[in-house]
Amino acid sequence: MNIHITNPLSDPRWEDLVASHPHASAFHQRGWLEALSRTYGYQPLVLTSAPPGKPFSDGVVFCRVSSWITGTRLVSLPFADHCEPLLNDPSDLTEFMNWLRAERECQHWRYVEVRPLSPIGHDWHASRSYCFHELDLTHGLEQIFKELHKDSIQRRIQRAEREGLSYEVGRSEQLVSEFYRLLLITRRRHHLLPQPRTWFKNLVECMGDSVQIRLARKNDIPIAAMLTLRHRSSVIYKYGCSDEKVHNLGAMPFLFWRLIEESRASGAERIDFGRSDLDQNSLINFKDKFGTTKKVLKYYRYPEEKEAATTRWDGRAIRQFFSVLPDSIASTAGRIVYRHMG
Repeated sequence: MNIHITNPLSDPRWEDLVASHPHASAFHQRGWLEALSRTYGYQPLVLTSAPPGKPFSDGVVFCRVSSWITGTRLVSLPFADHCEPLLNDPSDLTEFMNWLRAERECQHWRYVEVRPLSPIGHDWHASRSYCFHELDLTHGLEQIFKELHKDSIQRRIQRAEREGLSYEVGRSEQLVSEFYRLLLITRRRHHLLPQPRTWFKNLVECMGDSVQIRLARKNDIPIAAMLTLRHRSSVIYKYGCSDEKVHNLGAMPFLFWRLIEESRASGAERIDFGRSDLDQNSLINFKDKFGTTKKVLKYYRYPEEKEAATTRWDGRAIRQFFSVLPDSIASTAGRIVYRHMG
């Protein structure tokens, strides 16, 4: 097989493949790649067997990440929870993997990383593992509600409704701003740097109707929000944030239930609840309580590395330092740090 390289930001054949391939997700969309390029300067590329001028029948998308701290590497894809190779025949993966192995030597990339939803049977090493949750929406809405944990989810939804929480969904500049203020609060609570505001601005601009922000208010004050992505019949819950001072009002379960109702009504068949670190027991338990199914999600890297370079940002002292930075400085620092972490 001859492997060809093309730029998915300028080659319309990539959008055609993403629109039709059964394993494509919102992370494959041109808008996600454009937002990565605008925000962090990553260079997207697609490997395909299709020669110039011929329609795509397959494609594996990457971003070239160049960093003086973490090295130059290919990642499929930065900040995406998962990214399936879009192939006609699973056996074709061997050809692409062999090409990447040889090219990595020529280009002196530190490593190549892929993030498939399904395990790969090659001599690539699992570099990181996560817990992945997904909710089936093909059942009746009443049945889905019955599967929700009675105390932790059902009653909190009912509490939110009694409290008269207001609700808004959209992509307006005001919603982005209110979402981001809550994100700053949440990231500080978790001792993590926030993603830069420009990342969310670019996601909304580049992905258009594929992005939605849902926000709950109490007495007109924003108290919880989430950002989701949509591709055909699949919805991805990507970011969530809230004010812990009013967690007792049940705003996040309330937003998830609205997401479930609206996604199912619009023809979606599943909600991807995303990845969780294996040691995030409280987050994993929270997602379990929505009646989701879960599995282990593995990322693969060649060559094998004993420790990812990005873990240097995860030390307790550094995370504590992040938590006390002023918001404006934290947002700027986030843009610098995440640029090297992709």
